[in-house]
Amino acid sequence: MPLNCGIVGLPNVGKSTIFQALTGTAAQAENYPFCTIDPNVGVVDVSDDRLGRIAGVVPTEKTVPTTVEVIDIAGLVKGASKGEGLGNRFLGHIRETGAMIHVVRCFDDPGVVHVDGAVSPARDVATVADELALADLETVEKRLAALAKSSKGLAGEALARAKRETAALGTLRDALGEGRPARNAGLSREDLEPSHGWGLLTLKPVLYLCNVDEDALAQDNGHVRAVRELARAQGAPVLKVCGKLESEIASLDDPGEREEFLRDAGLAEPGLAALAREGRRLLGLGTFFTAGPKEVRAWTFREGATAPQAAGVIHSDFERGFIRAEVYHCDDLFRLGSEAAVRDAGRLRVEGRDYLVQDGDVVHFRFNV
Repeated sequence: MPLNCGIVGLPNVGKSTIFQALTGTAAQAENYPFCTIDPNVGVVDVSDDRLGRIAGVVPTEKTVPTTVEVIDIAGLVKGASKGEGLGNRFLGHIRETGAMIHVVRCFDDPGVVHVDGAVSPARDVATVADELALADLETVEKRLAALAKSSKGLAGEALARAKRETAALGTLRDALGEGRPARNAGLSREDLEPSHGWGLLTLKPVLYLCNVDEDALAQDNGHVRAVRELARAQGAPVLKVCGKLESEIASLDDPGEREEFLRDAGLAEPGLAALAREGRRLLGLGTFFTAGPKEVRAWTFREGATAPQAAGVIHSDFERGFIRAEVYHCDDLFRLGSEAAVRDAGRLRVEGRDYLVQDGDVVHFRFNV
């Protein structure tokens, strides 16, 4: 699965405004549909207070946060699965992402054009969901037809695999035909194992991002409540941001001014900081740290990665020549106050090739190439 998040939604819901505020990368953001055609790509630093806390205990010259890649994708309209709007280009761009951040317009403003004439989150979410499901349904039906042909003459384990895949595809076809996304079809990870080649859009995890006005930051309006109800049925997370406010925050270069602005707005941090963290969670990513006099650095790893695989995130030589990992958890560092105290308390461990790295681990890799 790609390690990036795609920002999707109808035209003119604030995707590009949010993308610019999130990444600091210029993108077209105009008051008309399809101002974004080619996807914009940006890399976002992920706020993690553990990084600064580690640096407060382990003297270092600098800190380096981890990142997540975000892609701003052109707006989708009804009929996209049949080529309307940007059609297949839009769907192809989504296929290249690992997770979707679905921006839903949850504010009323007659000065901002809505592609369907009026704000209706339930309808807007359904429009995008239906088009993705229709595209996936076509993919599934094509795969079923191809599998029926290729299965003729198979025997033994090959035939058993084909039958398992056919059964999984049949379940997906039923779910998609009922308007349910593939991720909610009730299939296990083993059932979906062949799906890596299918390119299903609705199998990707999704987060609903409500773009609200400032009043709705403090208390949900009716639009946000409608999105929460829809997301609850899917088991999907929901976040709120005010795109206009986030743009103003992002435009402030002075940290002091930014903190004062956040205080005046009643915010502990920019809403997009939480979005970056949640995007990583959607992608099944964790963070481990390295700590030394030159730098304290956060690194991204896939959940379930072994110590050598995590070492390979730093450099391929580290994975190839892996000997062992010296590991402790950052919570032990915060509780005990120093690396020496962590060691004295027996909380520093020596782990081998089979160790599964945990989110929050502080690791020193030993290797020989």
